[in-house]
Amino acid sequence: MADDRLPIIENEQNDQTPNRRGPQDNELDFEPVGCSSACCNPTSSLHRFLALIFMCLLGFGSYFCYDNPGALQDVFKKELNITTTQFTLIYSIYSWPNVVLCFLGGFLIDRVFGIRLGTVIYLFILLVGQLLFASGGILKTFWLMIVGRFIFGIGAESLAVAQNNYAVLWFKGKELNMVFGLQLSVARLGSTVNFWVMQPIYNYVKTYYPHNTIGVVLLLAAGTCVLSLLCALILGWMDKRAERILHRNLNPGGEIAKLSDITTFKITFWMVSVICVAYYVCVFPFIALGKGFFMEKFHLSPEEANSVNSILYLISAIASPLFGFIIDKTGRNVGWIFVATSATMGAHSLLAFTMLNPYVGMTLMGLSYSMLAASLWPLVALIIPEYQLGTAYGFCQSVQNLGLAVVTILSGLIVDKSHGDYIWLELFYLGWLTIAFLATTVIYVYDRKTKGNLNMTPAQRVEYANAIAAAATLTNAGDNAGSTNEYASDQEPLLSN
Repeated sequence: MADDRLPIIENEQNDQTPNRRGPQDNELDFEPVGCSSACCNPTSSLHRFLALIFMCLLGFGSYFCYDNPGALQDVFKKELNITTTQFTLIYSIYSWPNVVLCFLGGFLIDRVFGIRLGTVIYLFILLVGQLLFASGGILKTFWLMIVGRFIFGIGAESLAVAQNNYAVLWFKGKELNMVFGLQLSVARLGSTVNFWVMQPIYNYVKTYYPHNTIGVVLLLAAGTCVLSLLCALILGWMDKRAERILHRNLNPGGEIAKLSDITTFKITFWMVSVICVAYYVCVFPFIALGKGFFMEKFHLSPEEANSVNSILYLISAIASPLFGFIIDKTGRNVGWIFVATSATMGAHSLLAFTMLNPYVGMTLMGLSYSMLAASLWPLVALIIPEYQLGTAYGFCQSVQNLGLAVVTILSGLIVDKSHGDYIWLELFYLGWLTIAFLATTVIYVYDRKTKGNLNMTPAQRVEYANAIAAAATLTNAGDNAGSTNEYASDQEPLLSN
């Protein structure tokens, strides 16, 4: 049976291992001229802030290019002469392979590539996919675009796993909740910037390349993927240097990640996975169908409906790091998940059962979505050992992709079967949110029963870490004493002779 105690202690400042430095370890004292110690010292806040910038930009190109088709939907259908069903294939082909490949991609980070090489490989795959997608647009070859989108999805979702691993590696025990919020913020900024600039870029390019405009525009969009790849190379260099200077050992026991490790994960991890599905399927599929909902129920124009529908992304880009900062200061991650899930249920209820201005419901949903993202994902790092984090985050991404792919289809069927009566769709989402609430309850009860630290304040986590460290020290001392006594007993007959 798996040990119910926390395998990762979120407290790097209470490390009992002495810091032994030799002549080769004085790299900080011999930095190039002009490089301040604060900038070059891996333990300084400034250095970690620089790493955070590159960490957040890893996913900018991915999210920017992901929504390229959505920003130019009419253009895609007109230039490529495709139907709406063919257009939706561009998005569905992205999700389906990642039901399996996200989990495999996370395992490869743990076991084969490592985080630095894995991040570069996944970004390279993502870039190749976007280039093939653009080539298909230039050649007006739809099947090539689908192949490119398939490859793009493989790289993009596995990259998200690597990005989560980097966040835990650099910020566990410090500002992890805020870092996850900032990563989400930059991701949503990439999507928002895409919707702002793609149409003007298309109009400009069309004056020079009137016959294959869409392909050229997609090729220009690939420049954001090149930017992210450069950030991965710089961040990889910074991480390798920090590992050498700090003598960082993420796996002192020498354990090797195996696919079978997933069978040893605790019930709290499985409940986090349930929440990843049950909560997110009530947000993104709803946004996909939100325009029709707002036009049908609230009689908004298409432009007004788009504005209401996009408010969630705009709010999350601002609120996610703010909630992360607050949660870093207060702790109580499980409590925040309770609040976020309940608030989202309230938002859907307002939209479904009242005629209150839809901006109110969507604003509440945006705030609660930001709150959940900043409090849920760091829980994985508190439950799973670091050498298994890639596998764990990969599994969460996989089940989330499966849920989004299936529920998006079911949502469309519900709307069609109900002849546009969206009340049934809202009841469907409220049912999923109830599942998320129950899963959060299981986490809370199990954590209290096993005296875990998932819902502790930062001060309580420090005390918890000190207690675990003290217990480990006593255990090691007892083991050493037992070994000494046994050795002395073995030697006693020889001494008497």
